[in-house]
Amino acid sequence: MLWKKSLTELRELIQKGEVKPTEVIEAFYDRFKQTEEKVKAYITPLYEKAYEEAKKLEKPEGDKKLFGLPIAIKDNILVEGEKTTCASKILENFVAPYDATVIERLKKERALIVGKTNLDEFAMGSSTEYSAFFTTRNPWDLERVPGGSSGGSAAATAVLSAPVALGSDTGGSIRQPAAFCGVIGIKPTYGRVSRYGLVAFASSLDQIGVFGRRTEDVALVLEVISGWDEMDSTSAKKPVPKWSEEVKKVPERLKIGIPKEYFEYELQKEVKEAFEEWIKELEKEGYEVKEVSLPHVKYAIPTYYIVAPSEASSNLARYDGVRYGYRAKGYKDIWELYSKTRDEGFGAEVKRRIMLGTFALSAGYYDAYYLKAQKVRRLIYEDFMKAFKEVDVIASPTTPTLPFKIGEKTQNPIEMYLSDILTVPVNLAGLPGISIPIAWKNNLPVGGQLIGRPWDETTLLQLSYLWEQKFKHYEMIPLS
Repeated sequence: MLWKKSLTELRELIQKGEVKPTEVIEAFYDRFKQTEEKVKAYITPLYEKAYEEAKKLEKPEGDKKLFGLPIAIKDNILVEGEKTTCASKILENFVAPYDATVIERLKKERALIVGKTNLDEFAMGSSTEYSAFFTTRNPWDLERVPGGSSGGSAAATAVLSAPVALGSDTGGSIRQPAAFCGVIGIKPTYGRVSRYGLVAFASSLDQIGVFGRRTEDVALVLEVISGWDEMDSTSAKKPVPKWSEEVKKVPERLKIGIPKEYFEYELQKEVKEAFEEWIKELEKEGYEVKEVSLPHVKYAIPTYYIVAPSEASSNLARYDGVRYGYRAKGYKDIWELYSKTRDEGFGAEVKRRIMLGTFALSAGYYDAYYLKAQKVRRLIYEDFMKAFKEVDVIASPTTPTLPFKIGEKTQNPIEMYLSDILTVPVNLAGLPGISIPIAWKNNLPVGGQLIGRPWDETTLLQLSYLWEQKFKHYEMIPLS
């Protein structure tokens, strides 16, 4: 069955001429038809268009890294000529006028886009319940959430309606759904991947990353999309390692740090158990494990919920019904046009964050809130840098709980925000982080998070590859 094969295996089959790109797309389209009604991962499926594109790719082009291979894209990344809705009513009919840099790079390597996936509106949420269109479901238990905000991409990768997918991560939006859906999700160092063509939520935190079931697949796609881009002033002029080759060179000696503050939070018993078992296994590999301290991470959630909404209130000011997107009907003047459009077009969570952010930036409050949050953010970064003088990577659970039930946390925003308590510090510090499946408890996946030094995605991918060889989590396929 082609849809069960990894991206790397499919690539080899295509290169050898044993399989055609059209057959690969067909296989994943069939899998989509079997699973989509239950999971609801996609806002805009594009398999038929991908099939037409695949017909043009009959003869392998040896140097193209993703020749004829399918990939799903979170629906806040622009794909020219296709709808980019951000799962919001305000952009319901918006068609992207150009390709995001990451899409340009994928197309250059001849990847085929099979669909735009569901998310929490404007990537604001941790459960994909805040989509304006529908809730995506966790493939392991359809009564539970897939995590968020990139829940559609995580679920699509988990059920294998696509072998890999792109997501974006502002406070955990790749790693948390990867943990909930039992797949690998990597958020690279801030500046590693261009944000040009990613619809902005919080510009100093957002970063595009990759979901996959196999480390090699994730490494290959990350390699393709990374690198400096003149269209994004925050992208870094750093050489891109050949991760697809480096990934198997597993380090023999490593020091792994466990932040003691992370265990002062309320962690669900099953998550804690799974994490302890995982660390014991890594110790058996000969790695040294030691406790480290990150004293300021306890302020990460309040800091994040000042910085992110402040930047969101500024970024989302452009949705006013004037130039593009939804426009309200029946208004007397420009101010009524603005307020009615935004009231009707935005969902409750987006409005909540815009108001939070606008308040934090308002005259008389800027220094007390936003400026102070940025100072605390610096302290969190310095904690990590101090810890990295003693250890090579930092390990923690990805989420404090197992996937929760749909509707369980929507009435309590604070409880929902706390589901990112272990991932948010990584974004505030601009570091790379990866979530890998480390166990199944009560038939639900548990994710382990590895955090690296700036620009050291390599060690994270190597450790992920090492664990994958032992645990073979990719053999677990829901709804199969």
